[in-house]
Amino acid sequence: MLPKAQSGDHDAFAKLVEQHEAMVYSLAYHFFNDRGRAEEIAQDVFLQLYRNLGTIESDAHLLFWLRQVTTRRCIDVTRRTRLKAVSLEDAGELRAAEKRSDALFDRKMRALLDELPDIQRVVVTLRYQEDLDPSDICQIIKLPVNTVKSHLHRALQSLRRRLGEQQP
Repeated sequence: MLPKAQSGDHDAFAKLVEQHEAMVYSLAYHFFNDRGRAEEIAQDVFLQLYRNLGTIESDAHLLFWLRQVTTRRCIDVTRRTRLKAVSLEDAGELRAAEKRSDALFDRKMRALLDELPDIQRVVVTLRYQEDLDPSDICQIIKLPVNTVKSHLHRALQSLRRRLGEQQP
């Protein structure tokens, strides 16, 4: 599929987008907890992919590239806007998500994750949402593996401490 897309086949590119859009959207959604913002990020990422399609070397490189660009785009947008609140139109979606058994992203945990520094939130999201190892994360965010492990350790300590403070 990738070689066809690189040679200008628009249908092949559309299939690439279709194949990876859920992952890109999910990563952005779990970063922002905002459907509209996640859709904008995904659109930007795939536009950037279209412009840089010739630099992609393989399917594995494509997956790595998409995760890296999505993560960096989320960080950039956060730095510019410092979005902290959930919009009213997403309130229904948040309530539906709360009913699911995914404990990491329930309402309290989401609020705690939102309070983490950007880099720690990215590391936690990549580790537990995308199920990536620290060695994979370090390649995506271009930090040494020990730095990634440190950020992950600090984030988890902070989350544990804050969860403990909320217990009666």
